[in-house]
Amino acid sequence: MKKPIFFICFIILYCILAYSQDYKGKGRTQGIVMDEQGNPLEGVKVKLRWAKTGSGFDTLTDSKGVWKGSWIRGGAWYIDFEKPGYVPKNISIEISELRKNPAIELKMKKTKAEAGGLVLTDELKEDFKKGNMLYEEGKYKEAIEGFKMIIENFPDAYIINTNIGNCYFQMGDYNQAEEYFIKVLEKEPENPNIIIAIGKCYSNREDTAKALEWYKKIEIDKIGDPVVLYNIGTYFSNTSQYNEALKYYQRSVDIQKDFLDGIYQLGLSHLAMRNRAEALKEFENYLKYDPDSERASQVEKFIEYLKKKGIDFVPMLPDFISLRCGMERDFS
Repeated sequence: MKKPIFFICFIILYCILAYSQDYKGKGRTQGIVMDEQGNPLEGVKVKLRWAKTGSGFDTLTDSKGVWKGSWIRGGAWYIDFEKPGYVPKNISIEISELRKNPAIELKMKKTKAEAGGLVLTDELKEDFKKGNMLYEEGKYKEAIEGFKMIIENFPDAYIINTNIGNCYFQMGDYNQAEEYFIKVLEKEPENPNIIIAIGKCYSNREDTAKALEWYKKIEIDKIGDPVVLYNIGTYFSNTSQYNEALKYYQRSVDIQKDFLDGIYQLGLSHLAMRNRAEALKEFENYLKYDPDSERASQVEKFIEYLKKKGIDFVPMLPDFISLRCGMERDFS
């Protein structure tokens, strides 16, 4: 009884192997993949599938952007081209086993899409989604392992280092966070979000001078985080550079109209600069958003004094202004 069963299993296995290799033939094809500037793209995954059965194989482009497909059946073939950071391409061609097939030249377009500039292929999507879910659940160590696995399998997916850095940042390991942010900066030296992230690492390590050094690398109109702008303004206020502080506080309020800390510091900075009308305007604006808090009571007193005693009242406040400006906002 054992022989017939063995024979049936052998036949089934043979059929499976034969079917998986049914694309084999005498045809050959090859091509070159380039970017939009005509530079060869290495590491592009080329997926060749015989249209008749869907069987086939995968290969990669070499350092010259060249890929090859040998010993394949004639007929219609589907070819997919995938590389992280580039828009996937799909083509169909007709392969001949009797004559030489023309080389295929193809250009891939770089994209700025999902995942911070990374186009997710089907193979990346699940792992990336899982990593983000772990991050949201606060399981940062597990998320880090998942993100590292993506980079290991897809070295071009360097932008994922941002996610790893964010995990370490949330864990309070700012040295490791900076290390991974730097990996992205090596590829994108002017990425404002990464520069801000590094600055935040120094800020949370209470290295004010170094944080400011990083923040000053970015043009003010490229900073979209009101808290970052507030903290930069605070650094300038602490060194009595009120003109500079005003720019950052004003930008923070322009981005978020009801950003109370920004409005409050605008008023204090104008007060320190003896700009009575501007200080009044900002303090009155503050009360529109926060009429009842303890700080609102302080603001009401500022308004009352400014209206009654004018700007001569200002010299009485330098220590108080310095104290208030020394209070940074937490990034975490």
